[in-house]
Amino acid sequence: MQKRSIQRGRPVGTTTYEAEPAIAFGAAVREERTNQGIAQETLAHLAGIERSHMGKIARALKCSSAHLMTLTEAKLAESAPSAD
Repeated sequence: MQKRSIQRGRPVGTTTYEAEPAIAFGAAVREERTNQGIAQETLAHLAGIERSHMGKIARALKCSSAHLMTLTEAKLAESAPSAD
């Protein structure tokens, strides 16, 4: 895992970045947001955060964080190489 410097919008104390879970989580959030017909800027406004800082997403989407994580895990499973 490659370490990166902290970037704007990332949680305080974050020093590493794992692309695969982040991409899957982003896809899960995007799916839930578009299913509800909510624009990215609107979601950020509903969550009371900048568009690039989505820590309160589940509350804004009125779903549980467990639901978003289930979607994230499904996205990861879809992209995982087959064990054949």
